[in-house]
Amino acid sequence: MVQFIQAQNVGLAYLEERFGLQLAEDEIFFTEWFDNLPEITDLEKQYLDRVKLHFIRLIKRPPLSEETVKLVVLSPLLNLAGFYDEPFYLRGEQSIEISAEDEGEIVRGRIDILVLQEQLWLLVIESKRSSFSLLEAVPQALVYMLANPSQDKPTFGLVTNGSHFIFVKLTKENIPKYALSDEFTLLKRKSELYQVLSVLKNLSQILS
Repeated sequence: MVQFIQAQNVGLAYLEERFGLQLAEDEIFFTEWFDNLPEITDLEKQYLDRVKLHFIRLIKRPPLSEETVKLVVLSPLLNLAGFYDEPFYLRGEQSIEISAEDEGEIVRGRIDILVLQEQLWLLVIESKRSSFSLLEAVPQALVYMLANPSQDKPTFGLVTNGSHFIFVKLTKENIPKYALSDEFTLLKRKSELYQVLSVLKNLSQILS
């Protein structure tokens, strides 16, 4: 009998055991989040400063839902990074299923935001309410990335709770491997939201 498992209940140990997922130790595996990043203009910085102010104003009156995080923080970032333009298009709330061979288990979940180019999944975005730990959301994002039908191109992910951000890279050639970026936060005195946009712009250029 097939057993169905919800993606939010899956941990890294499960993905390692069932799907052979491995953490890539070599820094060269994931340079897209720190190497040769594009500059952010003064106008973009001013806009991001307003995003930060809007977010901080909202967290003074909790709870802050996932939908509000997407509206206030994610939407401006994706727009500035070029993911609303050709050749990309976005889909929200996409259902996925993955299964390991001969395990009799199927993992189900729903992607918050999926960026595509034709039939290629490029960027998987998982947003959480502001009180949610990103480390708990990383395995869920990896489940969605493993469900990407493309085997020969990397998939990138972004996990955020509005105030903190982690980028993820996954490749599936031979053995599925992943790596994480450093964690960025807009709550520092010198907001790291500029760096988040710079990484997103870099991914947009690489993937277009």
